[in-house]
Amino acid sequence: MMRIQEILGVNLPIIQAPMAGVQNSKLALAVSSVGALGSIPCAMLSHDALRAELSHIQSQTQAPINVNFFSHQQAEFNVERDAIWRRTLAPYFREYSIDSNALPEGPSRQPFSDTVADILEEFRPQVVSFHFGLPEKALLARVKAWGASVLGTATTLEEALWLEANGVDAIIAQGLEAGGHRGMFLSQELGLQVSTNSLLQQILARVSLPVIATGGISDAKGVGAALSLGAAAVQVGTAYLLCDETNTSTLHRQAIKSDRSHKTVITNLFSGKPARGIVNRVIHELGPISALAPEFPHAATAITAIRQAAEAQGSSDFSPLWCGQNTTGCKEISAAKLTLELARGVEV
Repeated sequence: MMRIQEILGVNLPIIQAPMAGVQNSKLALAVSSVGALGSIPCAMLSHDALRAELSHIQSQTQAPINVNFFSHQQAEFNVERDAIWRRTLAPYFREYSIDSNALPEGPSRQPFSDTVADILEEFRPQVVSFHFGLPEKALLARVKAWGASVLGTATTLEEALWLEANGVDAIIAQGLEAGGHRGMFLSQELGLQVSTNSLLQQILARVSLPVIATGGISDAKGVGAALSLGAAAVQVGTAYLLCDETNTSTLHRQAIKSDRSHKTVITNLFSGKPARGIVNRVIHELGPISALAPEFPHAATAITAIRQAAEAQGSSDFSPLWCGQNTTGCKEISAAKLTLELARGVEV
């Protein structure tokens, strides 16, 4: 089996997780500068913004950068369900004097498309990763045709087997500890989600592809433990949240550095899909999982308006404070230095 460093084109078996809302190419470039794989989250970028980011990266480095996209099935906008959701949030609209009737409709997160593939083909990134499954076969074939290595996220053994059968080059095993959106795509049953170590061993026993462990890995000991279990590499997100090169907001940083970070839950309130974040007021009052939340990504529109109003008053009560279960490795240092600390003791 080909070594993961050869597949990714890097020296270190460490990937910085793509984290929408808290980073841009600055973080990815810093990580890649020391031989690991930096990543940029692209699912929420406009076409112009995507082209600008890729142009900037190309002007700054020849090292590989992982470009990450969503490949969800776009749900139809449901007027009735959206109205129910807005009624559920009505007390908060009143609290912040928001006219819910004036809010826009429509998704802010689009799945990978031919138009996006056209843009990528201009730059031919060496690594492309997908969350929520994979794009349709013709689109995936376009990506692989220019020689890109393709990574897919699995949250269960069944998803890993599906990804292997459908053409990925390596599998990211996302354990239950991981912050941010779960990559679930074959089932939305949260009861099927397991820890990183359990998932890693389940997948390694059944697939022949390299497996990348992610979730709860926050320091060099965690990296070493995952590699000793058989992971080809690790993907680290939460530990980077306080780094100099991130755009993590002041409110988000405060929550991570406080005792609040010890209590995270899986919630669908902010987007409609399960994601792990720090418990705040809206999660406490509505419960982390609501059957009333519209399907992804339509839940986001209404609650984002409340979030913006609250944040303007210095409150994170309605903010998606994405964070994994293990914040012990979070440091306010450069991402390059953190990456080298994570890699301490790793054989290259």
